[in-house]
Amino acid sequence: MKIALMDSGIGLLAAAAAVRRLRPDADLVLSCDPDGMPWGPRTPEDLTGRALDVARAAAAHRPAALIVACNTASVHALPALRAALEPAIPVIGTVPAIKPAAAAGRGRVAIWATPATTGSPYQRELIRAFAAGARVTEVPCPGLADAVEAADGAAVTAAVAAAAALTPADVTDVVLGCTHYELVETDIRAALAVRTAGAGLVFHGSAEPVAVQALRRIGAGPEPALPATGGLTVLRSGRPGSLPAAALGYAEGRLLAGRGARGAAAVR
Repeated sequence: MKIALMDSGIGLLAAAAAVRRLRPDADLVLSCDPDGMPWGPRTPEDLTGRALDVARAAAAHRPAALIVACNTASVHALPALRAALEPAIPVIGTVPAIKPAAAAGRGRVAIWATPATTGSPYQRELIRAFAAGARVTEVPCPGLADAVEAADGAAVTAAVAAAAALTPADVTDVVLGCTHYELVETDIRAALAVRTAGAGLVFHGSAEPVAVQALRRIGAGPEPALPATGGLTVLRSGRPGSLPAAALGYAEGRLLAGRGARGAAAVR
């Protein structure tokens, strides 16, 4: 079994680690775009072109499915990616977990997202469709994705603190609306615990649901007890490579690195 994941940078680590935990036998192909990142400031047309290149690089390795582990790429490029690759390769997009957060019916939902996504028609439509009856606060997180990408601890702390200050004290559910944010969930929990109910908070990410959906699309299921035989291929703007040093600053990156690698350089 081989599953590919794509993103401009290391935002794909959370979903890749989720797949690894659910299916330790799966070979993973991680396709990112260091030459073109970040994708967020690009026009939709430019972003779609970059995403197609990254997806085609992954598709050349003949995966059973491709996970678009990036909210921005899922918004703008998912139709083009599906038109290019399906039905041969199922393409699974990433959507912020607004629906399950609202369905929990626990009280007040905060959606942490990039400034570009916060208040966007895309996010507002998700709120209208799935959380019309909930009290929702959209929380912009300027600089947080970039800080996570660089594994800059001080910058992460500052960006998380700024977003926490904008989060209502009575919030009960937090949606992590950018794949990068799941890598620093512990930091976000700690910051919110200071001004909210803390231990009562429920966090909603997309990594595991997307991993489960990818397995379902290829007729497989979670089997976490299987031997850890899966390999790892890393593509950097189409070139064989290895996980960037910043990835090893996160538990998810270290999990993936510990499983072996294929490519121009082994992951250690």
